[in-house]
Amino acid sequence: MATKRKRYGITLTETIVASILLATALVPCLKALTAANTFTTTIERKTRALMLAREKMEYIRAKTIYSYATYYGTNSTSMGNSYFCSVTDTAAGSDIRRIKVCVGFDQDQNNSLSTSETLVTLESLIARRL
Repeated sequence: MATKRKRYGITLTETIVASILLATALVPCLKALTAANTFTTTIERKTRALMLAREKMEYIRAKTIYSYATYYGTNSTSMGNSYFCSVTDTAAGSDIRRIKVCVGFDQDQNNSLSTSETLVTLESLIARRL
């Protein structure tokens, strides 16, 4: 008469199959987390750049109230934490100026803002106050 033995635990084959299934399920999850982290970093940089651009534009608007003739154009001015700002100041008429503020994150760490690094561009017309 054959006796049946009770099996306790799991076999090596079951362990290997379970490990393969787990690894297969984890890879897409890790890729999704990496992509989410990249998007979050991009959004944080764009938000920070927008805040800095607004701050710079408001500064120029406030200064032109009392000093309209001052030229505000700059190129790759550091705004801290690897953010840089470029300002274009051009005449759009006898009493109107076009101010363009570009802010971006210096990804290549060369201490200047290139076109590909620009995250936010704000443009405004400022009139002479009479």
